[in-house]
Amino acid sequence: MAKVSLVIVSHSKKLAEGVAEVAAQMAPEVVIKPAGGTADGGIGTSYDLVDKTVGELLEDGPVVILTDLGSATLTVESVLDFLEDEPAYFADGPLVEGAVAAAVAAQQDKSAEEVVAAATGAGASWGSPNGSAPNASGDDSQVAEGEATLADPDGLHARPAALVARFVSDFDAEVTINEIAADSVLSLMALGARQGETVQIRATGPQAQEAVTALIAKLEEQP
Repeated sequence: MAKVSLVIVSHSKKLAEGVAEVAAQMAPEVVIKPAGGTADGGIGTSYDLVDKTVGELLEDGPVVILTDLGSATLTVESVLDFLEDEPAYFADGPLVEGAVAAAVAAQQDKSAEEVVAAATGAGASWGSPNGSAPNASGDDSQVAEGEATLADPDGLHARPAALVARFVSDFDAEVTINEIAADSVLSLMALGARQGETVQIRATGPQAQEAVTALIAKLEEQP
C-alpha cells in the first residue's frame, strides 16, 4: 500500500516550501508537496494550485492536507467538495508541528485517518510531553527497562527524534523515554535531551526486552 502523501497549504509560497522541507527531513520516503501563495507567487491561496497539487498526488494514493490560516482552510474545503469520494483529507492541526507529526506517521505506514489524527493532536503532544506516555497495561513479565547515553550531536532534536520514533514503531511494544512516548517525535523533541545526557527507557509488550536492547544500541551509536 502506498504511503499517505501530504500537501502543505499556506498564504506564503516560501512558508509552505519551508514547512515541507522540515517535514521531509523527518520522513524521507513520504511525498510532501507545498501549495503556497497565489498563482503569481503573491501572498494568498490559489484554488487551482491546491487542486492541481492534490490531484497529482491522489494518483498514487491518499492525501492529507494541512493549512495555516482560515482562508487557506476555506480554499482546501472548496477543493475537497469537488473531489467527492477521493481519499483526500483535511487535518485541522498546527501547521509546522502537525506537518512533522503527520510526516512521521505516514513514514510509519499509518492510514490516512491515523495521519490526520497525528496532525490534529500535534499541538497537545508538543505542549505536554509528560502526558503522552502510553498506558503500561501489559503483563509484568513483559516489562523491560534500561538507560542510554545519547551519542548524536543533536541529542533528541528534530531528525534524531524522528528516527527514534520510526525505529520503535517496528517493535510490538509500547516504549517510553523519560516517561514520554518514544513514538511521538514532538514529545521527544520537547524533552530537550542533548548529546551526553542519559535517558531512561521503559517498554511493555511482547517485544519489550528486544525493543529496549535495540533502542539503547541505537541511541548510543555514533552517527
